[in-house]
Amino acid sequence: MGRLDGKAAIVTGAGQGIGRGIALIMARENAHVAVVDVNPDTAASTAKEIEVRGGRAVAIRCDVGIRAQADAAIAATAKAFGRLDILVNDAQRIIGEINLEDMTDEVVQQSFQSGFMGTFYFMQGCFPYMRANGGKIVNVGSAAGTEGMARWGAYSATKEAIRAITRVAAKEWGKYNINVNAICPASMTPAIESWMKVDPDTFKASLARMPLGRYGDPENDIAPVVLALVSSDFNYVTGQTIMVDGGAAVLR
Repeated sequence: MGRLDGKAAIVTGAGQGIGRGIALIMARENAHVAVVDVNPDTAASTAKEIEVRGGRAVAIRCDVGIRAQADAAIAATAKAFGRLDILVNDAQRIIGEINLEDMTDEVVQQSFQSGFMGTFYFMQGCFPYMRANGGKIVNVGSAAGTEGMARWGAYSATKEAIRAITRVAAKEWGKYNINVNAICPASMTPAIESWMKVDPDTFKASLARMPLGRYGDPENDIAPVVLALVSSDFNYVTGQTIMVDGGAAVLR
């Protein structure tokens, strides 16, 4: 028996990092998981990992910023599993280290299309499946947005837009028993690992802002919080942002 027995979930950006960790822990709790990622190879790898562990998964290649592909991924999930109960929007193209005065329309559009629009497309597309029987949605924000991180203007704005639509959806969809929440994680993702190698001094300085002194592990630190939000444990929580950041927010 698992905490998500009989549930079907979509996790975007599940080919690596946080998305992969979330997909794995949901499968461990007996959810059927649609592993959605723009990279078909990493999507297939996560799905295979789930199946090797005894779970059920489908790998779906999808550019979340294209509505037709998002709709097709949702339809494929519903066809494979016969239902849709959980949505986790993790996919986001990371574009940063650009001064505001140098930011181009293309940079802003790429960030918003992959992050906010992708989140919006999947929320809107999943709503008809959840309206009758309820559901759980978790969107991924970032402290880059909550604190206004310098040189990350497009990314920060995208993540704050995601938190805003999370709150709106919580208010509009609560009557359908749909919970909508967000997390702002600090996790040792491939992007953070690259940053650690390129700029070790700044990386070390960032650790000093975390009372727990480390970035979280995607599967063991970040994913369990998402699991709680999509399980019956948090049925009375909606419209919230949870900082899953080793306590960094308290030092800001």
